[in-house]
Amino acid sequence: MTGNLLSLAIWVPIAAGLIVLATGSDKNAPMARVLAVIGALLGFAVTIPLYTGFDHYSSGMQFVELKPWIETFSINYSLGVDGLSVWFVILNSFTTLMVVIAGWTVIQKRVAQYMAAFLVMSGLINGAFVAQDAILFYVFFEAMLIPMYLIIGIWGGPRRVYASIKFFLYTFLGSLLTLVSFIYLYFQANGSFAIADFARLPLGMTAQGLLLIAFFFAFGVKVPMWPVHTWLPDAHVEAPTGGSMVLAAITLKLGAYGFLRFALPIVPDACRQYAWVFILFSLIAVVYVGMVALVQTDMKKLVAYSSISHMGFVTLGFFMFTGNGNLNQFAVEGALVQMISHGFVSAAMFFCIGVMYDRVHSRKIADYGGVVNKMPIFASFMMLFAMANSGLPATSGFVGEFFVVLGAVQVNFWYAFFAGTTLIFGAAYTLWMYKRVIFGEVANHHVEELKDVNKRELLVLVILAITVLGMGLYPKPFTDLMHFSVNDLIWHVAQTKLPQ
Repeated sequence: MTGNLLSLAIWVPIAAGLIVLATGSDKNAPMARVLAVIGALLGFAVTIPLYTGFDHYSSGMQFVELKPWIETFSINYSLGVDGLSVWFVILNSFTTLMVVIAGWTVIQKRVAQYMAAFLVMSGLINGAFVAQDAILFYVFFEAMLIPMYLIIGIWGGPRRVYASIKFFLYTFLGSLLTLVSFIYLYFQANGSFAIADFARLPLGMTAQGLLLIAFFFAFGVKVPMWPVHTWLPDAHVEAPTGGSMVLAAITLKLGAYGFLRFALPIVPDACRQYAWVFILFSLIAVVYVGMVALVQTDMKKLVAYSSISHMGFVTLGFFMFTGNGNLNQFAVEGALVQMISHGFVSAAMFFCIGVMYDRVHSRKIADYGGVVNKMPIFASFMMLFAMANSGLPATSGFVGEFFVVLGAVQVNFWYAFFAGTTLIFGAAYTLWMYKRVIFGEVANHHVEELKDVNKRELLVLVILAITVLGMGLYPKPFTDLMHFSVNDLIWHVAQTKLPQ
């Protein structure tokens, strides 16, 4: 059983998605919903042993699976997780369960197809997080674009076709450079696509620089880093609530994970030399994009820009090299914690916006006001998530940002200074939006007719609130799993790959 846990994490949700899809038309929608919840629950259940059975003191790959796939080119079905990836498999499966519950009655047309798309995408994303063969990773990395493209394009808003095509083109074209990089590395590694073999290759600085550019366009677009971030606000605004939850909570993390798994271990010398570029782009995302969020009139677009700003913290932490050329441990672990926290908080924020949109059918801040008078329970939960988005201590949003700033202080005071502005801008745009939407007198008849959350919505809010508070008050279970793998990564990145 333990030998196939990673395969189960991939194929259980995919199989469940195909079963849900087989229910067909909307006359079978009740059956599709029930099967989707069962499938999502099973998909989440098979990831729990990854935590309970994980060896906290090992930095190597665990739950390893290896089978030949395309033997002619030495491409293998090679799976494994370490402390850098295990939490994202669990987070992805957890988010999929939340999304299926969140869309229970909201989606009325093509219900089976909607639920199936999320389940299949969940399995494909898990595949990308656990793949240890470059081509296997590439297949999962690209295949997950298809369900998300359909989710935005079919169930999205008025400009859904434009947003879905823009999303697909940005992320797909960047990834093609990665495929070229993998083929180059394959020949350098004497016919191996194993990611571990890539990380052992000696590479000249020119080759490392070109590979880093390719990785930037593949993974930087997915994060998304400034200046290749423009697809994200459009995708978020047009996507249905579930699409926004998965997009922010999970798919952005795949981009940051790509830097950890490929860029830093394979081209460490280029990462060291050009770290200042990534730090510059990250700080621009934190400061400039934070200011852009301040002027948004659409709640979803505001939270989308907020995601770009918070993910800037992640890439900042990953490229924080100390004076002796080593990565800063506080910064790397903080960035990883920030990725997990952002998954919980951003999913919660988009869900809250979706709850209001389902009632008023508007995302415009100006169309609300005084919501607390009609939805006091909802307003309380949204306050918690708004505070977490602002980095309030005792919420998950504080932990990662604090670690990254702590690491930045050790590297360069000004990095820490500009990174710290996110605590000001984050509070400004999030709480100002909350004030205008939630507080004050009842603004119009749409708000007057609002009803507080139902049992299904309350269930999702309670679960997300527990995760946000739990991680904020006791982050140790999260940091313990990643600690030894982060140390191992720092050691590997400290070794030069330049030919001796």
